[in-house]
Amino acid sequence: MKNSIILLCLILLVSCKETSKEAQVPQHQDATEQKTISAEPAKKKPLSPHTSAMAMVGDAHIHFDYSSPGVRNRIVFGGLLPYDAVWQAGAHMATWMETNKDLTIDGKVLKAGKYGFFVIPNQKEWTIIFNTNWNQHGKDEYDKKDDVLRFKVIPKISEEIQEHLEYKITKVTDTSGAISLSWEKAIVGFPFDVK
Repeated sequence: MKNSIILLCLILLVSCKETSKEAQVPQHQDATEQKTISAEPAKKKPLSPHTSAMAMVGDAHIHFDYSSPGVRNRIVFGGLLPYDAVWQAGAHMATWMETNKDLTIDGKVLKAGKYGFFVIPNQKEWTIIFNTNWNQHGKDEYDKKDDVLRFKVIPKISEEIQEHLEYKITKVTDTSGAISLSWEKAIVGFPFDVK
């Protein structure tokens, strides 16, 4: 009889522990809790967001496609980007420009098409380059022999810092416009005419 009582007490004790464990495990969660648990962490904003600049000048549709790096408290020209070296004029993939009409730039004709856009920065003047190899990572495959147009421009220096690289295409008349890029304190631009 004594053994039976002890056995019964043990069964009750084990049974109480199992019930206690079950009580600790939630039987269901509301929809809000489930979403919180399964939600992915918020994605970081890219440091060099992909963007574009487009404009119509007369019948010409001009489109620049680039990734826009930030200054982030760095010395860019003459620091991060050495002077007198080819730069893809953006981050990651080479910047490209497309036009559906022939353009006259620096007295030369740039045929309708898609081009890699490169620059060689310098303190006194920049070299602007349009190259047939528009689809490349950075300047990894850049080759001067693929250049179709090269010319020099004098940069302007701004008092204000342009945090992210920005391209602008400005319509001046129905047959002319200007292209500019600005980053850090440098502003570089040049005019064009639609043929």
